[in-house]
Amino acid sequence: MPFQAILRHDLRTLRSSWLVRLWLVGTVLLTFLVASSNWARLQTAPLVALLLVPYLVFPWFLVVMVLGVNPLSGVRLEALADGFLSRPITRQEYLLAIWAARVIIVLTAYLAVMVPAVAIVVLAKRPVPADQVTLYGLIAAGGVVGLVLSFQVSLAFLVGTWLRRPLVAVVVLLFLWYPVNTVMDVFRLEAFSPISLSRALPNLLRQPWPWLDQTDSNPVDALQIEALQQQAANFLNILSGSAPARPRQPDGDFFADARYKDFSLLRIALGYGLSTVAAVGLATLIFSLRDL
Repeated sequence: MPFQAILRHDLRTLRSSWLVRLWLVGTVLLTFLVASSNWARLQTAPLVALLLVPYLVFPWFLVVMVLGVNPLSGVRLEALADGFLSRPITRQEYLLAIWAARVIIVLTAYLAVMVPAVAIVVLAKRPVPADQVTLYGLIAAGGVVGLVLSFQVSLAFLVGTWLRRPLVAVVVLLFLWYPVNTVMDVFRLEAFSPISLSRALPNLLRQPWPWLDQTDSNPVDALQIEALQQQAANFLNILSGSAPARPRQPDGDFFADARYKDFSLLRIALGYGLSTVAAVGLATLIFSLRDL
């Protein structure tokens, strides 16, 4: 089938590109540095979330956007026009094939590094207090980050198809992505802002399976217990005439935000999922009506 042939060809081209190879090497090195520097300092949930932050915020957003930009310009457009006239393939099939190839490459590189890294962090015995990371939380967090990566590819694909100049498309994405995400982070819209989603990841990693009854399981979490112990110690210090102890700052202040405890996984999935579908649909419409 023409769709499969174009998909295989684009996958081979992307696999052999130096950008993908250097990205894999850089991802492995950065993951190792983050994990080793926080191995004995952070609990499991903040450490796993910290490993996922580069895919959501910086720096891998740049690589994903460059890979997602659709290089439909100049001589290639003329070759595509000849191909559509001489082969049984539609414009939509071609566009979806090269989009799917980029999504597959990005998700494969992401999973190839993150799955073993997260498994090591979760299963290893580290000198930190035990954390309540669940299998459901790991699967949900990994799936959400993969969905965000798919959205980033689709957004870059849309802008590249619209502008038809890869370099201009990347510059426009850079000037729009971070200001928009910063504004959305101010309003704590984790369903649309990867920055807010990054802050919510530790809570998601600790979420139990939705269908399990949690009424009898640990109604007071470790942070609440620690706060009560701190208050009792301060009360005793005041009675004895000593100065109250200063509260200990939690590790990873970036994730120490209780405002994201009540986030909705369904809202996040719908936010990024519908945005991905809309971006691919608009790119297909623009390509069909204007480019050829």
